[in-house]
Amino acid sequence: MTALHRLKPYLHRDVLLPAIALLLLVIAAFKPTIPVPRNIYSTMLVIDISQSMNTKGMSWRGEDISRLEYAKHLAHDLVASMPCGSRVSLAFFAGLSVAALYTPIEVCGNYAVIQETISHIEWRQAWSGNSRLREGVDSLARLLRTMPEPTHAIFMTDGEEAPHLHAFNTRDLTNFQAGSDWLLVGIGSKEPHPIPKYDENNKMLGYWSAENFVLQPGVAQISQQNIGTRDKGTALSENDRYLSVMDEEYMIQLSQEIGVNYVNGDNLEAVKSAMNQMKPSRRDLSPMNIDWLLALAAGGLVLASYTPQRLRKLLKRVLHRKPVK
Repeated sequence: MTALHRLKPYLHRDVLLPAIALLLLVIAAFKPTIPVPRNIYSTMLVIDISQSMNTKGMSWRGEDISRLEYAKHLAHDLVASMPCGSRVSLAFFAGLSVAALYTPIEVCGNYAVIQETISHIEWRQAWSGNSRLREGVDSLARLLRTMPEPTHAIFMTDGEEAPHLHAFNTRDLTNFQAGSDWLLVGIGSKEPHPIPKYDENNKMLGYWSAENFVLQPGVAQISQQNIGTRDKGTALSENDRYLSVMDEEYMIQLSQEIGVNYVNGDNLEAVKSAMNQMKPSRRDLSPMNIDWLLALAAGGLVLASYTPQRLRKLLKRVLHRKPVK
């Protein structure tokens, strides 16, 4: 008897197809990938961590949260929506400048690290008490030029200029060059809310007063050596509190001035859509998981192992099964 005759009983479709399905499931368990051509995006997520971002008024799943907490939720979701092969960097904005934590790294291989870093962002990481947005966009443009590959920017901020702009402290951006796609994302409510004031232990002291937010910065902080300093006073009454709003009109004007796109961060899907419309940094081969395809094929083979007659008999047996008394 030849080897083929000995194997013939095992080559019947009732045995062969389930065996192949089992093999496919075993392979799928190892999460195999295949290289496919994809658009590769390199993105820097820039989050404003100045004190105005501690202002409440944002809603997330029914909870009233601060602008900074909302920006973190938004960053979590944006990273989760990025396909494998994409690269992302995190950066902070405070005072006059933007500082990157690291150069762009691959999303899927470093997913837990990136999300963990985002969850630990807080205002005490700021190196200055002020936020000079016009200076910040210029700092960001210079930072992006140092990245190892073309990198887009998604800048999340409430648009609060502190000190407020006047003739002496308005940065001229006439010759500004973004160098790549940018997305300016407005974070905050258009309803006025007071800015909470915390100490170095993150204990709330009160709220910023209108006087120390407007008058003191405008007079005392024009000089470089005083930038970032704040007095220790707080609002003495509810009427004395400085009320902050997201300055959307200013951010739209600034985005048009420097030639970048603006989107309101209230709508997550709108932010994702705007992010997906950004031009890819490059096109390259990227791994694609095929475990789900193998599992789908295995299921199809199991169904195919039943001939139409046997399948009908099986269904008839199930449908006419008598209940156990």
